[in-house]
Amino acid sequence: MNMTPSEKVGRFTTGIFSELATRKQDAMKRGLDVIDLSVGSPDLPPPEFVIDTLVKYAQDTSSYGYTLKGTPEFHKAVRHFYQQRYGVELDEEKEVLQLMGSQDGLAHLAMAMINPGDHVLVPDPGYPIYEASVELAGGIIHPMPLTAENRFLPQLNRIPDEIVKKTKMMIISYPGNPVTALADEAFFLEVIAFAKKNEILVVHDFAYSELIFDNHPQISFMSIPGAKEVGIEFNSLSKTFNMAGCRIGYVVGNRDALNILGTLKSHIDYGVFYPIQKAAEMALTSNLSLLSDQVKEYESRRDALISGLAKGGWHVPKTAATMFIWAQIPAGWNSRDFSYALIEKAGVTVVPGDAFGKQGEGYVRMALVQPAERLTEAAERIRVFLEEKIGV
Repeated sequence: MNMTPSEKVGRFTTGIFSELATRKQDAMKRGLDVIDLSVGSPDLPPPEFVIDTLVKYAQDTSSYGYTLKGTPEFHKAVRHFYQQRYGVELDEEKEVLQLMGSQDGLAHLAMAMINPGDHVLVPDPGYPIYEASVELAGGIIHPMPLTAENRFLPQLNRIPDEIVKKTKMMIISYPGNPVTALADEAFFLEVIAFAKKNEILVVHDFAYSELIFDNHPQISFMSIPGAKEVGIEFNSLSKTFNMAGCRIGYVVGNRDALNILGTLKSHIDYGVFYPIQKAAEMALTSNLSLLSDQVKEYESRRDALISGLAKGGWHVPKTAATMFIWAQIPAGWNSRDFSYALIEKAGVTVVPGDAFGKQGEGYVRMALVQPAERLTEAAERIRVFLEEKIGV
């Protein structure tokens, strides 16, 4: 029988992470010790009380039925977290929607909101699910270039009027992935005014809200006046509480948009496992001082990697947020060749920037998912590689 994918799926290529995993395995088969800085999966454990809560409810045999949706207690916990951390007031019944991780919601949002032919403004470079979700929905992607010259903020006034007229949704993310820049209140106000004028839904991905360094302010899009009128904000427990494998997150904001997404999800899944919801509830309502300790750990890792790279002549700006470093590669390389050479010659796995969009060419993304001493070792290997290859 001849199995062929749909036209939409047929347009997708094998993901870069699968390609990197294959090359990593090949290097390990040759006896090379590989330091993996590619996938942004936290290596730190969840708080002990989160694990204890998960175990407690998992031992209750009544916990194994369908939950169908988020429990009232979970929704109240999100409301509490947003009020405590960002000064944002939410109606937990109408302005909070539970998700199986923020990627789940981002993947389904375009399907719920976009018709074939609708335009969507997407950051370039940006997290791959942004483009993939629009492709699956039949929408048309209009990239918004993010460049160092403009502090990695899109220039909304440069989007052609004929595109804006056809645009139904725009996606932004600060701090973002792979670009780790921060946005200020002035930019968010500009976005809100642009969205109101043109009747565009703003989608803000805020998954790295709790990994902001050097005392920079945490600015939720929802904290800006007028944001709820035009937008929604995705967040997650994956990075904040190291619960990535639990697959639980949420989206807050405009109640009409949440209702539309919730309607679609009611036909797709049957809710998050109850013990996971209870563990998440416990995390969101806990003493949040533990989050500052986690930030210090990631700051230490960032500093170890960046200072190590500088010793080898590769000077990378100090990232302000997230668990990543977005680094412009040395001259004379393209992103793919540089990334593949690092695996094969130095035993260090990074992600080529072009995997995140055309504007990502000339960069690589490095994840801070190893202890500081291991990152120092990675930097030393890269130093030796650069000296041998290009004499840096």
